[in-house]
Amino acid sequence: MQKITPFLWFENQAEEAVNYYTSIFKDSKIIKTTRYDEASSRASGRPKDSVMTVAFQINGQDFVALNGGPEFKFTEAVSFAISCKTQQEVDYFWGKLAEGGEEGQCGWLKDKFGLSWQVVPTALEEMLNDKNTEKTKRVIEAMLQMKKLDLEVLKRAYVG
Repeated sequence: MQKITPFLWFENQAEEAVNYYTSIFKDSKIIKTTRYDEASSRASGRPKDSVMTVAFQINGQDFVALNGGPEFKFTEAVSFAISCKTQQEVDYFWGKLAEGGEEGQCGWLKDKFGLSWQVVPTALEEMLNDKNTEKTKRVIEAMLQMKKLDLEVLKRAYVG
């Protein structure tokens, strides 16, 4: 069992969101769904027998989605980064997660539930960690012009 499990607070779309996420990520599954009983319904103001939590996994990482009501919203202060080996992976995840959401700068987006994601080619980290500051500067300048990251453009900037 992992020691830290992210809990994602939704107003009332936890089940829909989990179904959405598990349809996008190949190595994912729903573990357990719990429902509000009479006592928890009274305490929370949520409808009895409605979905309270959905435990799920993406790539072996445990998550729990909670239908907690409208009190809290997602912000960019927390995001999930997806490391992509190829441009095809970047295109796939960007296309799926940006659908109905909002594209941001430099590989960031908000999905249709407001959750922030970073869709990033793994080669970017290598380029940004290069000791040649001219190379990294060119990569950063190229990245700042992008929403969805384009690995070929970043590579061209890297080599000069």
